[in-house]
Amino acid sequence: MSPVTRLLSLVFAAGLSTSALAVEGDWGKVAQALGKSGSEMPGGVYRIGLPRTDLKVLLDGVELKPALALGSWLAFRSEGDQALVMGDLVLTADEVSPVMRKLAGEGIEITALHNHLLRAAPATFYMHVLGRGDPVKLAAALHDGLALSKTPLAAPSGAGRAHGLAQSHAQ
Repeated sequence: MSPVTRLLSLVFAAGLSTSALAVEGDWGKVAQALGKSGSEMPGGVYRIGLPRTDLKVLLDGVELKPALALGSWLAFRSEGDQALVMGDLVLTADEVSPVMRKLAGEGIEITALHNHLLRAAPATFYMHVLGRGDPVKLAAALHDGLALSKTPLAAPSGAGRAHGLAQSHAQ
């Protein structure tokens, strides 16, 4: 192999690994697009907890704590220059249809919809989601779907995009 061919091969390989590294470990843009930050877990998984602290749910007269049974979450994992996202969204009955329509329209798959808590008031449903593609676009689609619910989304510190989105929705 000539020195020029070797050099071109190294440049090409470096370009491939750089695009993969741009996703892996750089979750700030995902947090900004979603409007909520998370934490990196073992195996390169970026997990965002979205507890439904806005809900007061009673089950047989006992108030459920958000951390116990009302915890939505999303988990992103790098797959080369793309990402995979899976999650479980806690929604009220009136939030299910608009959120489902928006997410499906944005290419996010709804893999399940079910109820864990029979007799709970208000009724809560659990929507499992799956998406593949550009991690920032996936996060933006999930943000837009969750914006149709009352799921609390707190902007990470210094996240201008989430603040701008909140302002544009208010107008």
